[in-house]
Amino acid sequence: MTQNQEGNLPKATPEQVLQSIVDGINTGNLDALLSLYEPEAGFATQPGILTHGLAGVREGLAGFIGMKGKLDLKVTKVLQASDLALVIGVWSFTGTGPDGEPVTLAANNADVLRRQADGSWRFVIDNPWGTD
Repeated sequence: MTQNQEGNLPKATPEQVLQSIVDGINTGNLDALLSLYEPEAGFATQPGILTHGLAGVREGLAGFIGMKGKLDLKVTKVLQASDLALVIGVWSFTGTGPDGEPVTLAANNADVLRRQADGSWRFVIDNPWGTD
């Protein structure tokens, strides 16, 4: 994982933000992951359930990190209009549940990112469950 001088994960393009999510989850770097989100961002912890703000984002990401697994993600489409981007991809995750049993998850993500004043991109809505 490559971090910039501020210790944050790269976020120069929407695709780079999604790669930074993979890197941050796979290395367990929760604090760096939060730099990829706007302060009022939403995170879908389950299909149709959206938490709000960095506390909700932290809770959602901590669930993935807690399973000490491996996330694979491929961006399949980026639709950009001005300073907003809809990023669609396919991901899979393998880890270990709290009961010690293997966990395998997979879905298509549909995320909304916004270009910031400094030119970087951050999540407005992180929806790993796509349209489910």
